Amino acid sequence: MDNVNATNRHRVMILGTGPAGLTAAIYAARANLHPYVVEGNEPGGQLMLTTEVENFPGFPDAIMGPQLMDNMRKQAERFGAQFARGWVTAVDLSKRPFQVTVNESEQHFADALIISTGASAKMLGIPGESESIGRGVSTCATCDGFFFRGKQVIVVGGGDSAMEEATFLTKFASQVTIVHRRHELRASKVMQERARNNPKIQWVLNATPVSVQSDGNRVTGLEVRDNETGQTRVIPADGVFVAIGHTPNTGFLKGQLELDDLGYIRTIGVTTATSVAGVFACGDVMDPHYRQAITAAGSGCKAAMDVERYLEGQAVHDWSASSAAR
Repeated sequence: MDNVNATNRHRVMILGTGPAGLTAAIYAARANLHPYVVEGNEPGGQLMLTTEVENFPGFPDAIMGPQLMDNMRKQAERFGAQFARGWVTAVDLSKRPFQVTVNESEQHFADALIISTGASAKMLGIPGESESIGRGVSTCATCDGFFFRGKQVIVVGGGDSAMEEATFLTKFASQVTIVHRRHELRASKVMQERARNNPKIQWVLNATPVSVQSDGNRVTGLEVRDNETGQTRVIPADGVFVAIGHTPNTGFLKGQLELDDLGYIRTIGVTTATSVAGVFACGDVMDPHYRQAITAAGSGCKAAMDVERYLEGQAVHDWSASSAAR
């Protein structure tokens, strides 16, 4: 293969640098696999948009999201992981070494891949939203709900995730208002009933969010437009939780790996092995359920250990099948 040289041939490539990718890099580097890590266009993942992280073990006084990611990166670099800024635009998983195209033209080759490209939260795309992320706008009730104890918050969305987020937030907030652009909710009947039976939850249906209001430092409300009358009003709130779904960052993998109906990577049994031997997945790109930094980090550890077994000649697919059968 004429275009393979010492600088672009790797034993292990890791695609993505959220908690999953960085943990995989730490473990792979400590196993002397010299991982080459492609950071993507959002180095550090969604935690880079998070202020205080209070639920990651080991930090009793909390830690800022960007600081946690920087610490993980430095830890991986200490053991020899190599980082490169870039965006993976294509892969060829039909043969080994796997070919990875970075920034549309730069070619790399790897004996094994760990895919940890994550899932991006869908945003409303309205004025004031991006400016208020970390200052009252959030996409994760589990992560940030505690900061709204005794406050009024809004959850935007009409699916199961929105109902679940709203119900969870009632543990902290004094009032939760669900805003949805249709009269009918998409959530299952069970989730709807649970939310409707909660006295802390209020409803604003058939209303479209127009803008996030703030005083320059924190969120003060959400402007909505009534879809029938066209009139707008501001719903006072201390926080706005956007719960309209996530999109797994797997567009570059279509036709290469087995994905589920939502585009998440399917893994085999209890392992991180995918439908292609030598390719492993961890973090939110294969987990549509938990989406927590600690669960992502745990799966990154698993991916690095699975890669090490694979490169040592152990049949991870066979091992995963037998494990799942037990």
